[in-house]
Amino acid sequence: MILAGAGRLPALLADEMARCGRAHRLLAFRGFAERDVRRRADAVIDLLDVGRALGTMRGWGAGAVTLAGAVTRPNPAAALGAFAYFRNRHELDDLLSGGDDHVLRRVVERLEARGFPVVGVHDLAPSLLAKEGAYGRVRPAPEDEASIAVGLGLLRDLSPHDVGQAAVVASGHVTAVEGPEGTDRMLDRARRFSIRRPFGRPVVGAGVLVKAAKRGQDMRVDLPTIGPRTVENAARAGLRGIAIGAGSTLVLEEARTVALADQLELYLVGVPWSIGREDP
Repeated sequence: MILAGAGRLPALLADEMARCGRAHRLLAFRGFAERDVRRRADAVIDLLDVGRALGTMRGWGAGAVTLAGAVTRPNPAAALGAFAYFRNRHELDDLLSGGDDHVLRRVVERLEARGFPVVGVHDLAPSLLAKEGAYGRVRPAPEDEASIAVGLGLLRDLSPHDVGQAAVVASGHVTAVEGPEGTDRMLDRARRFSIRRPFGRPVVGAGVLVKAAKRGQDMRVDLPTIGPRTVENAARAGLRGIAIGAGSTLVLEEARTVALADQLELYLVGVPWSIGREDP
């Protein structure tokens, strides 16, 4: 069964499973899942309605569960009606304490304790994982390689602090770090630093988006993801390219993503990246 959050991943995963002839059900989170996902979903529920979610999964006889698509930490009172919040309050108080990694670990623990093994998107659709090397015709320059190394070092050092999975580095200097707002908003913030406008004309091609999974991350949840929108936003931010952790980053709509990167003259490269707790 697919628990569907925001973005294209839930639909792409469902399509891949259908293509492989694997039976599946789609449970979409209201307010997060996109319209086409909600239309094709077998059920749509409030994100924090734990009781109904578990009851639905039991009714379907779900053998395994995967979490697909982004969700943000909601205000329980805003996400649920008064009755549903009261009914789930003890579970929610425990789930929502601590950082985002804590929440995801607790969700996995709760699901597995109730007999629903959690599997990762990488187990069901390994073709979506980033490969090592350049994707399109554009290649990073030596100065880009240096900025990529700075970004990877930063993400490695930040991993224990549950901060984010992406950063923007220009000329070896970090100009933005991803927080709870996500990559797209971080890129919008970085645009102010990465684009210079002499005589009213933007000059692009400064800086790189570096995105990789946290060290020690459970690959069953919250893998970093890029797609066409990431490429568009990186170009708007005036960046020269995108570097992603190979083997632990999801690339959605790969053909379209690479074609768009070529069109916008951005490089897209998969770099070696281990999510083990030890340093490489």
